[in-house]
Amino acid sequence: MSGINSICVYCASGPGNVPAFMDAAQSFGRILAENGIGLVYGGGSVGLMGALAEAALDHGGTVTGVIPDFLVNREHMLTRVQQRIITRDMHERKRVMFEQADAFVALPGGIGTLEELVEQLTWAQLGRHKKPILILNVAGFWDPLCVLLDHMKKLDFIRADLSINLLVAERVTEILPKLREAARAVSEREKEMTPITAERM
Repeated sequence: MSGINSICVYCASGPGNVPAFMDAAQSFGRILAENGIGLVYGGGSVGLMGALAEAALDHGGTVTGVIPDFLVNREHMLTRVQQRIITRDMHERKRVMFEQADAFVALPGGIGTLEELVEQLTWAQLGRHKKPILILNVAGFWDPLCVLLDHMKKLDFIRADLSINLLVAERVTEILPKLREAARAVSEREKEMTPITAERM
């Protein structure tokens, strides 16, 4: 059994046009801080990323921002975080975020958020790790993805021997309980992916 000390959150560098998205990011940042759980995120200071990190910091939380050098200016790297990690490229960014986290949460976002989420699902499906992965389906944002995954299962493109355990929370307050329950079944060894394995993915 393993605990959750830090969570990697994937989310947008923009605010979206539904106020509930920003509200969710701010609420989750506060919840992480109040529960003593470190935030690992994409390092930006704008959009949902900025709202999430600022809320965590404002409530006494610990934040690690991981950002590739070419995005430092574009996504306005947040400088008040306790740890800033600047990587050479996107691949290294994702590997570092993986290594720093015990679980993964995807808030609303665009192509980048979707790509990061799907990569974690792929690694888990292939047995590279068993860290919990959860989507916050605020305002039904992830409904289309859930429908697509069900469609893939019905067509046997996601087979029983390659099933994925994607957790879904409808409310921010559900996230930690769902992740903690899932983490109880995962040993510390099963959470690890060696640097060599990560480099080859």
